Amino acid sequence: MSGSSTGGGFGARGFEGGRGGYGPHLGEAIDQLRSMFEQRVGQRVARGDVRAAVLALLAEKPMHGYQIIAEIEQRSGGAWKPSAGSVYPTLQLLADEGLISAEAADGRKTYSLTEAGQAEADAAAGRAAPWEASGQGDMLGMGPLPKAGVALAQAAAQVRRTGTPEQVDEAVTVLDDARRKIYTILAQD
Repeated sequence: MSGSSTGGGFGARGFEGGRGGYGPHLGEAIDQLRSMFEQRVGQRVARGDVRAAVLALLAEKPMHGYQIIAEIEQRSGGAWKPSAGSVYPTLQLLADEGLISAEAADGRKTYSLTEAGQAEADAAAGRAAPWEASGQGDMLGMGPLPKAGVALAQAAAQVRRTGTPEQVDEAVTVLDDARRKIYTILAQD
């Protein structure tokens, strides 16, 4: 990130450049901040995690595919939203293995566990559900602090794109103040 201070902060000097003194480097700083918060260092969701999540949810009640996706997203605090491209093939595989059955109603398939599926879900009942892997519903490392940081970076990017030079100056002041306050939290005993 050229033009920024090497101290890792995002003060006004780190945003020098074009319009209003906060040109293209602001976007670079925001991209860097976002990537720092969104890093998922070696923590991809394994195929077996989708399977375990589906079995755990269907052990509670029958659901259709999109309910499963929404429930995983909700229980993981938004950290994990499996795609339909991972859930539906998993449902088909579980059906092929005789662990779940599907019943069509109102144009949707609702899936439920078979006896064999219930036995497998019962065997896994002592383990944490995949969305609880870290113990805080934060399987992918996107807990509340990184999420707040990403949201802040997105807001700053919006000000950069659509704000007046005065609004950009004001946003930089707010960000500098927020950074100082966050460090103050660490300095407290």
